[in-house]
Amino acid sequence: MSEVFKHAKLGNIELSNRLVVAPMSRISAEHEGEPTELMEDYYRRFAEGGFDLIIGEGVYVDRKASQAYQYQPGLTDDEQQAAWKKVVGGVHQAGSAMICQLMHSGAQMQYNRFCEHPMGLSDVVPKGKPLSIYGNLEDWVKPEPMDDGHINQIMNGFVGAAKRAKAAGFDGIELQGADGYLLNQFLSTHFNTRKDQWGGNLEGRLRFLIMITRAVRDACGEDYVIGMRLSQITPTDDDYQWPEGEDGLRYVLEHLRDAGLSYVHTHDVAVNRKSLKDSDKSIAEVASEVEGLQLIINGGVSENNIEDIAAQYQDALISMGRKALVHQDLPKRLKEGLDIYELDPTMLEPKATIQHELNWRKINL
Repeated sequence: MSEVFKHAKLGNIELSNRLVVAPMSRISAEHEGEPTELMEDYYRRFAEGGFDLIIGEGVYVDRKASQAYQYQPGLTDDEQQAAWKKVVGGVHQAGSAMICQLMHSGAQMQYNRFCEHPMGLSDVVPKGKPLSIYGNLEDWVKPEPMDDGHINQIMNGFVGAAKRAKAAGFDGIELQGADGYLLNQFLSTHFNTRKDQWGGNLEGRLRFLIMITRAVRDACGEDYVIGMRLSQITPTDDDYQWPEGEDGLRYVLEHLRDAGLSYVHTHDVAVNRKSLKDSDKSIAEVASEVEGLQLIINGGVSENNIEDIAAQYQDALISMGRKALVHQDLPKRLKEGLDIYELDPTMLEPKATIQHELNWRKINL
């Protein structure tokens, strides 16, 4: 029997297979942040294609500095919440569950309709260049360092958005602690050069992530699914390593678990890349060893290696982005042995919108 298509659970969410749609920014909301009918159809197609669990794209959590991209969806007001309720309702009607990913851009901001300058832990900009498929910014803007008042506002934004996500019908939430966004920046010694309680050693750099996990757990209740996506890497820096390596990651995961986290969603270039400093283990391998914390793994999974990965990580769910984007019916194709293709980058050009993807499909399929 296929390891991929075994019954699984994530908290109280029952699943008929272990395949998960990874969160992917699609910059296809209204200017004011409400999800559109196009987004309703987009997410429903994954459910109809056999994915039992969908993690939505990152949504901004406040009307200050959290928005990262133009046409990014938010979850900050009644209109956005009502529009998300329609999206989630369509996914549920098709028989699948959906998790809302909450994020704050921090220094990695390419557009924000509420403020001109990004807010960061320091005045350090991300490495590399902004991604052109998400906007027209040519160079990163130097962020304004946050003070304790800003950090308290950010906490309130995450908690408020978490409450709205639950009210909109999402089956759980995922805190975006990966991919260079603010929660990732707290852990990163590249971004976090602070000398106060939020910086310095790993205990200080982790403090806000623990606090926000506890606050969201208190707001949503003990049975609600609350996860965190976690990575060392960012979209423009595949080489960064946490200085504390394997022991540091284990420390992070155990403390987040104790703060109320249901699962961790690891992300790397490849699931089994040995990227931790002075270690022969991957992030996923270390996470799989932490008791009492469920695991979703992501990175370089394809039809060629998925059975091996599923067998290696028998208790983990497996999230896929690129392959899911090409084939929204990927579970059915894997089950039936149908052809599966690589992602054509032109599907996401000139911008990674759902409409551009649909236009590509009309021409190429």
